[in-house]
Amino acid sequence: MRYLALACDYDGTLATDGQIDAKTIGALQRLVASGRKLLLVTGRELEDLVAVFPRVDLFHRVIAENGALLFDPSTREETILASPPPREFIETLRKRHVTPLSVGRVIVATWQPHERTVLDAIRDLGLELQVIFNKGAVMILPSGMNKAIGLAAALAELKLSAHNVVGIGDAENDHAFLQLCECSAAVANALPALMDHADIVTRAAHSAGVCELIDEMLKDDLRSVGSKLTRHHLLVGSRSNGEEVCIPPYGVNLLVAGSSGGGKSTLATGLLERFAERGYQFCVLDPEGDYEHVANAITLGDTQHAPSIDEVLRVLDDPASNLAVNLVGLPLEERPRFFGALSSRLQELRARTGRPHWIVLDETHHLLSVGFEPAEITLAQSFTSMVFITVEPKSVARAVLESVDIVIALGKNPVEVLDEFVQSVGERLPTPQSLDAKSGEGLLWARHAGEAPLRLCPEVSRSERSRHRRKYAEGELGPERSFYFRGAKGQLNLRAQNLILFSQVAEGVDDATWVYHLRNGDYSRWFQEVIKNEDLAAEARRIEQSLELSPGQSRAHIKRAIEQHYTLPSSAGTSSSDSAV
Repeated sequence: MRYLALACDYDGTLATDGQIDAKTIGALQRLVASGRKLLLVTGRELEDLVAVFPRVDLFHRVIAENGALLFDPSTREETILASPPPREFIETLRKRHVTPLSVGRVIVATWQPHERTVLDAIRDLGLELQVIFNKGAVMILPSGMNKAIGLAAALAELKLSAHNVVGIGDAENDHAFLQLCECSAAVANALPALMDHADIVTRAAHSAGVCELIDEMLKDDLRSVGSKLTRHHLLVGSRSNGEEVCIPPYGVNLLVAGSSGGGKSTLATGLLERFAERGYQFCVLDPEGDYEHVANAITLGDTQHAPSIDEVLRVLDDPASNLAVNLVGLPLEERPRFFGALSSRLQELRARTGRPHWIVLDETHHLLSVGFEPAEITLAQSFTSMVFITVEPKSVARAVLESVDIVIALGKNPVEVLDEFVQSVGERLPTPQSLDAKSGEGLLWARHAGEAPLRLCPEVSRSERSRHRRKYAEGELGPERSFYFRGAKGQLNLRAQNLILFSQVAEGVDDATWVYHLRNGDYSRWFQEVIKNEDLAAEARRIEQSLELSPGQSRAHIKRAIEQHYTLPSSAGTSSSDSAV
């Protein structure tokens, strides 16, 4: 189940004129009976809410005062999430005849047209307060406080991720918490601006719209609207024309396959970085210790000790924690059994919390090979949101391969890798066409889209890009990949094994040598084929083709282009450790 909680605004959404009818109460009870949780997110003060709606016990948490107050109906415990309003501010508003005026634990509220008086008082007193509007209501809160802050605190207490929450509202102050939720809905009576930004707009208004949404959640867990949630899609790379290629964040299994050194780990590390950036919890099963230093993750296990399943589950119990499970300390023959036992526990965790959102199996052919028992294969096949990584698809159990939705083939010959996959599952590729991938590219095939594979330039992580840029800026390229200033007659042999040295040598060579390589297009060719920076190569190409530039001008332009892309040290004597990349 993807959506384990529903977060509802009160006035104008659940309630009409402050009241909730019996039909809506019944819909809320049905949702709770399905195992999901309810959260009420309101701008009202708690006492005011309870006075008009005594059934707050239906909700697992109430977020009141527009996010500033957290209330647990089961224990009646209150948590105040911000500082109370300054006394001098309240006194000033009263002296300036702001009525009605309501003062909560944190919130101060009135109605239009008093917003001008409120803003003047904040300015005159030099306070760091914000004004939030809600269909005529004027709410004053500490800067940065909103419904999203309160909802995030409630989810942390419940150990739920916002990626497993549906939110529904109607007014200006609902924008923040709806944006936090994986799926946002607006009732039909919502403000146009809110409807424009919502993933779903209900056909019915007010509480009838909430009942409509609940019925859809109970029917198919909102699978019918999954295609609308493109704001959460995850980047995997780009086409040859630069167009981004993304995958859904839920419900698809990905196979990354190819020869050793072909870029599988690089692509996977980039994906893990994007999972973490977007708050999708991941768990990596790492048979060879390749992910022990992955960013934003805790590592369990080392060469001497294998992690226990209980240790794995303790880490994943926190929605904010990602995990790399190092299996090097576990004998090779025991790893499939470990994964089989862990799989059932991860299924239980997902059923209860919806997490981990992604499970990554590196070296899948070690964990789920063609020789494994049916029970283990069944466990793996029942998962979604999996990333299977392998050298050769034919070594992975067919049942696992059949669960794959998207194949990314990498390495020296991605066409052969893709052919191996389709042969293993007994399929044929759609309409044959040229599949040759250029150096550094792979092939991506969405099996169920009915389209031919596309050429893919994989997106790497920021750390990989930084390493890549540093290598070319100040690293040591081999002799066969260095640039040589030789001149028209080969009278020179000045080697530049990185971009810093290229810029330094370029300043010192004579004009004839510089112009010789310039007119031959040697600079742009090196930038493109060795440095692999298409943008830098294009800029150099324009400079090479500009006949009106003097040797000194063209030299300065190319040096400036390199500096813009790589931020080279300002002086030739700067050490590599002092440079910014």
